[in-house]
Amino acid sequence: MLLNQAGRLVFPAHAYRDARTQPGLQRLDASPADLKRLYADTGIPNVFYNSSLQLAEVVASCPEIKKLAARCLFLPDYFNYLLSGRMENEFTIASTTQLLDVNSTDWSRTALRQFGIPSRWFTKPVLAGTRLGPATGLPELKGTQVVVVPGHDTAAAYDAMPADPAGNDLFLSSGTWSLVGFESASPVLGAAALAARVANERIGDGRYRPLTNIIGFWLLEGVMKAFPDRPQKEEDRAALNAAAAALPAPKRLLDTADPIFANPPSMRAAIDAHLKKAGARPPKDLAGYVRLICDSLGQGHANAKAAFERMTGRQFQRILVVGGGSRNRLMCQATADAAGIPVISYSLEGTAVGNIASQLIALGAVKDKATFRAQLARTLESTTYTPRR
Repeated sequence: MLLNQAGRLVFPAHAYRDARTQPGLQRLDASPADLKRLYADTGIPNVFYNSSLQLAEVVASCPEIKKLAARCLFLPDYFNYLLSGRMENEFTIASTTQLLDVNSTDWSRTALRQFGIPSRWFTKPVLAGTRLGPATGLPELKGTQVVVVPGHDTAAAYDAMPADPAGNDLFLSSGTWSLVGFESASPVLGAAALAARVANERIGDGRYRPLTNIIGFWLLEGVMKAFPDRPQKEEDRAALNAAAAALPAPKRLLDTADPIFANPPSMRAAIDAHLKKAGARPPKDLAGYVRLICDSLGQGHANAKAAFERMTGRQFQRILVVGGGSRNRLMCQATADAAGIPVISYSLEGTAVGNIASQLIALGAVKDKATFRAQLARTLESTTYTPRR
């Protein structure tokens, strides 16, 4: 969100899947030296939804915006501004932009120059737990404190994970995207990390959250549109998943990293073309697509685990799952089978609970995140999926 000195929006918002960033994405992909330098400086790979590409396109298509805009606030920052009157950039959402310095808690001058984005649009990001002061402009919120929480939904979801303090858990936030990662005191960088498209996003306290962003149930959401008789009720969806689980395992899985699945006109057609290219037949019905997608996601999660273990020398003992996908038994079991370690799914709205955790800690109601996680773990419903092979 680009604002003037008076706090008024001066440029319209765009959907992050808008194809307008494709030319910039392709130019950067065609320059390995720039890619390597940017990754070393920001720890974020070149992806179509990066705010760096979004803002670069704005500046290129509307040069006068440099004069009109005084500040850039990302969506969570903008809501904080509306509530508190303070224009601050929050740390976790800033870390997803490909504009933050991976070796500090401030912006990367290298990246800002690369994309032609004015540095004056930003202030040094504030960490989760920062108090912005009382809510303003709403009499019914008189006395309410505005507290900065992890603005990136995945960062908040990870905070809610009842993780083992030993650090041997791999996290999976499963929904439209599958975000597989872990908490770390240092980033995961280098040629192998760049090739694996590891995003060194940050935790609200300043540490790192290396992860890979795998296409998730976006595949299923898209395929459903091709079936007019798709299930509408929860019991119908459960019956569909049961029918899918009863099918034999597909002989050929989808490569969940294939960019063809990003935003195709028809997801079913994209999947069919992907399979035919590999010499495989498309599924005959919706249950077949469900089985294919769940098994493919499970293998994608297992591949991410193996890659992180190679790059870091860690050995993960469990995969913890939150998000809408945590309720999909077929996907959870497929992940356990492919990864060879237990998968524990939690009945937990991770982003909302992680948000609450930051507020409680900032207000002194809970000592720290480890304490919050330990207390939360005692109240959560969970299901454990043991590898079957």
